[in-house]
Amino acid sequence: QVPLVESGGGSVQAGGSLTLSCAASGRTFNAPFMYWFRQAPGTEREFVSAINWSGGMTGYSDSVKGRFTISRDNAKNTVFLQMNSLKPEDTAVYYCAAGVIWTMSSTGMNYWGKGTLVTVSS
Repeated sequence: QVPLVESGGGSVQAGGSLTLSCAASGRTFNAPFMYWFRQAPGTEREFVSAINWSGGMTGYSDSVKGRFTISRDNAKNTVFLQMNSLKPEDTAVYYCAAGVIWTMSSTGMNYWGKGTLVTVSS
């Protein structure tokens, strides 16, 4: 069973919106923290957002703060990333991850999805 499966990526014009979803197996969704990372061509994978199990604690990178919103539906084992006011520099493969520690480092994750591509055109 694939632990994490992302969906919702696609192409959008600058200023538009997309919502990414991450469906998790029960075992992985029970990890205390769920994350979104992204990786543009030729760059390192970078932290985007994180949420704890209850949803009461969230974190965002400075580059997306105020534009992106992370949430989760524990009944559906799903984490979402609502992305508004998208910019060309948001173009990347977006990855869902699960971990047992609160961190912005990709090396601290226990499970990864395969990613979904977001392309923002100017």
